[in-house]
Amino acid sequence: MPSDAPGAIGAAVEALWAGGIVGLPTETVYGLCVLPQDAALAAVISAKRRSEEKGIALMVDSMAQVEALAVLPDAARRLAEHFWPGPLTLVLSPLVGVALPDLLYGATGSLGFRMPDHPTPRALAARLGPVAVTSANISGQPEARSAAELIASVGHSLALVLDGGPARGGVPSTVVEFDTAGQPRILRAGAIDAASIQQVARDTKGSAG
Repeated sequence: MPSDAPGAIGAAVEALWAGGIVGLPTETVYGLCVLPQDAALAAVISAKRRSEEKGIALMVDSMAQVEALAVLPDAARRLAEHFWPGPLTLVLSPLVGVALPDLLYGATGSLGFRMPDHPTPRALAARLGPVAVTSANISGQPEARSAAELIASVGHSLALVLDGGPARGGVPSTVVEFDTAGQPRILRAGAIDAASIQQVARDTKGSAG
């Protein structure tokens, strides 16, 4: 189904509420989206043949959705304000008392957050709250850059595919985690280069220094 077709978001919401996996475009690569519930998370991990220790990021539509679940160090806030919406995943410590499925955290005990620069995933997060998203590919294989590549890789596992045409970027998001002192560390190089991440993270006055 075209991602901008009338009723596309509603159909995706229904598929997700039913526990299904939805394939969808982002500005980088195609993703697999599920509700952050145990059975749905287990299904998407099985479809990708992914290790449970890696965790799965949450896709959000606002900073408020992040702040309700995680500690946001100053450097992380600067990165979010500068690069979101965009190809940046922040890995943050959950707030005390937040209870989410273990499969989201993986082995680290942290939560990943992504605010894509694409209307389709943002619309789903706006309707449903944070939803789990991971790249649309078998673990270790190239990421899908089109709906056709997504279907070829994991199509048998999907309840619905939203086709937004070829992905604009083709390079996955840069993943940045924060230590207990709030200092950033790049876990995965991606669409945003390391120099830009470091400059914005340490820049409190709008210029590096």
